[in-house]
Amino acid sequence: MTNLHGILNFATTCKKSKGVTMKILGISGSCRSDEKSGTHYLVKEVLEATGCEYELVSLRGKTIGGCIACLGCVKDNVCVLKDDMAQLREAIAEADAYVIGAPNYFSGLNATTHAFLERLYQFRHRENRTLWGKLAVAVGVGGATADVVTDRIETFMAYSFIETVAKVTGQGAASCFECGFGETCKVGAPVMMFGEGVKITDDMIPNISKQADVLESARKSGKELGGRLANHNPEEVAAKMMAVMQEKFKSST
Repeated sequence: MTNLHGILNFATTCKKSKGVTMKILGISGSCRSDEKSGTHYLVKEVLEATGCEYELVSLRGKTIGGCIACLGCVKDNVCVLKDDMAQLREAIAEADAYVIGAPNYFSGLNATTHAFLERLYQFRHRENRTLWGKLAVAVGVGGATADVVTDRIETFMAYSFIETVAKVTGQGAASCFECGFGETCKVGAPVMMFGEGVKITDDMIPNISKQADVLESARKSGKELGGRLANHNPEEVAAKMMAVMQEKFKSST
C-alpha cells in the first residue's frame, strides 16, 4: 500500500485463518498538527492495538472538496474531481477495515472529514462492491462531547455497507485555550467552562494522552477490530448492513 505521506507502521500482522494479511487504513481528519491533534493520537492508539498492518493518513493540508453530485463517477465508480482525494482512492479500495477519526466542529464533523466521507459516493454505483462488508472504528474528539462525530461517521459507513464495530470518544482542547484571549473572552471555552477570572494552567487543558479511560477504550476497540478481521466474512457483514439500510429507508417513507 502506498505511504501517501502518512505514517506507515507494520505491527504484528493479523491474518485470517487462510494466512491472508489484513490491512487497516486510518484516517485522521484533524487540521491540527499531528503533535497537537487529539484525533490523530486516538486514531493511532486504536490502530496499534489491532495487531494488524496499518497505514495512518492525516487529512491535514490536503485539498478535498465535497461531492458536487455531478454523477461523473457513475460509469466506472471513479470520482472525476481532481484533488487530493484521488491519491487516497487506491488505499481506500485496498483496505479491509478503517479507523476514521474527526474533531467536533459546531456539534458536527469538521468540513475536511465530511468532504472525505462524502466522496466515498464514488464507490456506490451499480452495486459496486469495493467497500461492501468491510469493518470500521469511529473516533471522535470534542471540547465537550464527541458522540455526534462518531455517530455521523457510523452513518457514512453504513451507506457503504461497512459495519462500525466500535466507537471511541475523548475530550480535546478547544482552540480557545491557546488563542491568547482565553482568560478574558466571555464566550470562549475556558470562561464558559470554568467561569470568569479563570487562569489557564496546563493541568486544566484537556489532553487525550492523559485520559486513561479513553485510552483503554481505544485499545479495547482496536483489539476488537483486529479480532473481527481474523475471522472476517465480508459477505455476511454486507448482508447485515444492507438489511439495516433497507429498514432505514423503509422507515423514512
